[in-house]
Amino acid sequence: MDLLDGNPADADSLKALALTNLGHFTSLRVDEGRVRGLSLHLDRLVRDCRAVFDVELDRARVLSYVRHAAAQQEGTFVVRVTVFDPALGMAHPGADARPQILVTCRPAGHAQPPLRVTTRAYQRDMPEVKHTGLFGQLAIRRAAQRAGFDDVLFTDPDTGVISEGGTWNVGFVDDQERVVWPEARVLPGVTMHLLQEVHTSVSRPVTPDDVPQMRAAFATNTSVGVRPLSAIGDVPLDAQHPVLADLRQRYEKIPGDRV
Repeated sequence: MDLLDGNPADADSLKALALTNLGHFTSLRVDEGRVRGLSLHLDRLVRDCRAVFDVELDRARVLSYVRHAAAQQEGTFVVRVTVFDPALGMAHPGADARPQILVTCRPAGHAQPPLRVTTRAYQRDMPEVKHTGLFGQLAIRRAAQRAGFDDVLFTDPDTGVISEGGTWNVGFVDDQERVVWPEARVLPGVTMHLLQEVHTSVSRPVTPDDVPQMRAAFATNTSVGVRPLSAIGDVPLDAQHPVLADLRQRYEKIPGDRV
């Protein structure tokens, strides 16, 4: 059941998401009642609510709604928390906001094969915010898939440096077997943050010209954990590289917080 401020959501309340789509969200993977990086997800919601709506979000309120929704599920699943104000329309989005909290649940994805991606010059609006404005990246993902790829990796339109995937952060393994995170304007991903805590890494600009010197690359977000890239464009990558296996093992050992 979809819950809006703790109550069953009706179609009229959700129209603003479909017609105006001004909001932000986070997705939490729940494994047997626990969430890796739960406090980081709450931090994101508070930070993004301030950036989008100029309002302080009540963390305890959010957590209570998440707990309510999660109590109705079993096993492994994904909870999405979307923050939006149904009263804000296209004509007057500058009015004082009173955000509401939509909590939805869906099954968690299973292990998936490595991704073969292409590159495209693109930067999301307000890239540091996980907002609901997904048209641009989904349109580019669709074009990539229609061209025979699985997904797309963005490069900065001005500098040409690699930034992030359509809905995921990207990391690389260089020729010294170091994990390299691209230095660019990207969404500060929760899973990326957790991996940086458990595995030594460096951050530096990475361009498409650097990719042939990389040994491996991976996508990462809450839903996929660590998912290898098999190729970027026509450059093949080692989807079985031992550093990727090490990252995956370290991530899976991170204890989750009880919801």
